[in-house]
Amino acid sequence: MAVTLYYLPAASIPGDIDNIVKLVLDALIAQVYVDDAQIERIVVQKFEPGNVFNFSNPSATFVDAIAGPKACSLCAGIQRPF
Repeated sequence: MAVTLYYLPAASIPGDIDNIVKLVLDALIAQVYVDDAQIERIVVQKFEPGNVFNFSNPSATFVDAIAGPKACSLCAGIQRPF
């Protein structure tokens, strides 16, 4: 299983990004997977204000998530092997 996280805080936040990852992975236990030990790949990036670059081809879902009326500060994608 693979997890991709995009963290978009409203303001610059000090601290380690790995602490955010652990919170998210633990919160998804029993909701998405049985145990976070099932995860074999994690991709994570923090986009602080002023440091966000243009995405070359973002999906409509991602654009809605970060720029819509109810913009999220954390977007997660889960990919399960078939």
